This record gives sequence, structure tokens and C-alpha cells, in this order.
Amino acid sequence: MRIKKGFTLREVCGENVIMGEGLGAINFGKMLALNETAAWLWKQAQQQGDFTVESLAEKLSENYDVMPDEALHDVEDILAEWDSVSVIEK
Repeated sequence: MRIKKGFTLREVCGENVIMGEGLGAINFGKMLALNETAAWLWKQAQQQGDFTVESLAEKLSENYDVMPDEALHDVEDILAEWDSVSVIEK
């Protein structure tokens, strides 16, 4: 998976939001607010370029006090949300 081009994470009024830029802004037409953990995962996904549920779950488990199974479930939920608003590509 990859983050689609044209989407970026920004801080707006103290909130982490995914915003579309260029053509992404035209097609997206909204902002998606992320909590601190989801914003951290977005940054990890950007750094990895091509990422998997497992690679993000491993990072989450390593950096937060989260058991691997719980991390995997949490990442699956977040990626499903991102997929539903079309900010990632498989």
C-alpha cells in the first residue's frame, strides 16, 4: 500500500488533518481529522513509502505500549478508514 499522491498531513488549529493538494484537493473536497496515534501512523506510512498492515503494526507495537495483536487490529481499522476515503492505494 501507499499514500496517494496529493494528500498531506497538516496541523490546523491544533488538529492533525489529512488534506488534499492540487488535484487531490479537488477530488477529496474535505479534511480528515486524525488523533495523535493515527497521525503518527500516517508519518510512518510516508516514511516507509510502500507499507503493509504488518509493517505499521510492528512500528506501533515497538513505539507505543501496545500488544502486537492489538496493534494489528488498530492498524487494520485505521487503514480501512483511510481506504474508505481513498487516501491510500493498494
